[in-house]
Amino acid sequence: MAVRQDTIWERFLSPVVRLLIDEDGLRRYADSIDWEKECDRFRRDDVIVPAYYSSQNFHGITGGYVNYGAAVSYDPITQYVLPPNESIVRQALVDAVKVKPRRILDLGCGTGSTTLMLKQAFPQAEVIGLDLSPYMLVRAEDKAKNAGLDIVWRHGNAEKTGLSDADFDLVTASLLFHETPDAVSLAILRESFRLLVTGGQVLILDGNQKTLRQLEWLNDVFEEPYIREYAAGSMEANMGAAGFEAVRSQDVWWINQVTSGIKPIATANVRQYTATSIDNNDLEGLGSPAFGIMA
Repeated sequence: MAVRQDTIWERFLSPVVRLLIDEDGLRRYADSIDWEKECDRFRRDDVIVPAYYSSQNFHGITGGYVNYGAAVSYDPITQYVLPPNESIVRQALVDAVKVKPRRILDLGCGTGSTTLMLKQAFPQAEVIGLDLSPYMLVRAEDKAKNAGLDIVWRHGNAEKTGLSDADFDLVTASLLFHETPDAVSLAILRESFRLLVTGGQVLILDGNQKTLRQLEWLNDVFEEPYIREYAAGSMEANMGAAGFEAVRSQDVWWINQVTSGIKPIATANVRQYTATSIDNNDLEGLGSPAFGIMA
């Protein structure tokens, strides 16, 4: 697993984080799993890994997330790079859920940290975690089993999931969009729109775009090939372009943001995002079947 030596992360931050994590324990865990055999349980022949994902380095690691080392090290590192606390940041997405979900899809679920929290918050819901890396899914499944949670893990591309139309009440993504080009982000939002029932909700947790634009040095901390493109864009505008309404973002400890949108009853005309005065805390008026209100 080759690592670039010239990134700020590798030169300054990685040595500090390595003092805080149990590298020997992680190595023993990694050695305890036949990764290729376990990955074969998830790999789907119809899933094509796109070049923007497989040909780039993420966080200084060659090949990004398509290797077992990334799956093993992701959680121990992430807990130290999401201020003030990883659980608090991820909980902000869970707290922003306003529908009563029967089926939840977590896109780009990675090792399943947010997916597990969603299942714990909505134990009666069917929860599916989808990711391009089968290695991440192996780790996610292990975490779910240890937590006693019944979650479906699926190998897939968030741009084209292959799942049925209007089959989910809630679609989420955590820390995914800053790792995709803007055109891909829009494609993922359009796919989310297709997958949601009328009145269903999409929730995106990621870096705060306003903060990233104001503090250029933050974009240099980790090797993230698309983070400047993400920072220059607008999650609200992309949601509006995908057809969502009642779009709003809330800051999460200044560094992150949660953006919410609702699939409206009238979907014939896809409208561009404009400021709205709709109270996103009162979604029953949008006719969501998740509230038992049909169009």
